[in-house]
Amino acid sequence: MNDTPAATDHEPDIRSGMGLFERWLTVWVGLAIIAGIMLGQFAPAIPDALSRYEYAQVSIPVAVLIWAMIFPMMVQIDFASILGVRRQPRGLIITTTVNWLIKPFSMFAIAWFFLIVVFEPLIPAGLAREYLAGAILLGAAPCTAMVFVWSYLTRGDAAYTLVQVSVNDLIMLFAFAPIVVFLLGLSDIAVPWETVAISVLLYIVIPLTAGYITRLILIRRRGIDWFDNVFMKRIGLVTPIGLILTLVLLFAFQGEVILNNPLHIALIAIPLIIQTFLIFAIAYGWARAWRVPHGIAAPGAMIGASNFFELAVAAAISLFGLQSGAALATVVGVLVEVPLMLALVRIANRTRGHFPVAQPAVAPG
Repeated sequence: MNDTPAATDHEPDIRSGMGLFERWLTVWVGLAIIAGIMLGQFAPAIPDALSRYEYAQVSIPVAVLIWAMIFPMMVQIDFASILGVRRQPRGLIITTTVNWLIKPFSMFAIAWFFLIVVFEPLIPAGLAREYLAGAILLGAAPCTAMVFVWSYLTRGDAAYTLVQVSVNDLIMLFAFAPIVVFLLGLSDIAVPWETVAISVLLYIVIPLTAGYITRLILIRRRGIDWFDNVFMKRIGLVTPIGLILTLVLLFAFQGEVILNNPLHIALIAIPLIIQTFLIFAIAYGWARAWRVPHGIAAPGAMIGASNFFELAVAAAISLFGLQSGAALATVVGVLVEVPLMLALVRIANRTRGHFPVAQPAVAPG
């Protein structure tokens, strides 16, 4: 390990490191909100018709859109990379501890304090608990896809970032449902175990399994270069299209809530912003104390600070419905994600000299 502080010149260009969708995500979400509200107000027959296509209380159109969002992320996960866990185990200890033993509970505490206590005069009690449920769903799932963008922008170790994401995805298979049920129970929000289990099956197990099998078959037949440079580029637009269409449909149902309570968007955002900076500070500060190289510390802190918002949106719709306050809260999480994370990228880059650096030793799969 080289303990010499890294130079701070030649930082990755934020504009070149992000695609058009990621760079303007907040704008797209804002436009989706406007389009959805207008659709709900001027053509309510369309969302009403789509809402009738259900099976076992699962909206088929929404399920298809959510699979479109999640599958391209899952197909990128290379579980063989977990063999790299032996390298820099401290980085993995930090990210797994922060993501699963701290983040869900700090999100619950902060969101409960603001939404239930501080904002009590401004938000009806029932709606506040729905917003709290949405915050809990955001807090229970660490980021899966966009963390690769944040890793690139902080000159992170791409191979180790893949290890961190893969391990967190495996943990999510088993930890997401118990944590969500436990925290919703503390909030006096009753959700049957079966409902949460169906949500995990639909939006984690099925796309993760399909993505793994697809990855294996395609790499075996066409090679890793074709997979990375051709296939992934071809399906690159599927996730943003799925996300935007889901948000349009969601806000077609949420239009009345937004128009009647525009202040609620800002009130929901406050605890989410505080939580983001708190989790980053804990993970990043811990890594600094343990002398973890910056290329591992920065993306590790980013995984916990950002959220797997696609899963949170899906679970909120599945558990509480398109018109629920929980679904609205998860969308606010999408709205604030990019500005917050770019601020953290700048903090990480400016503090690079306080960390040791190490050369990558594991090649991405």
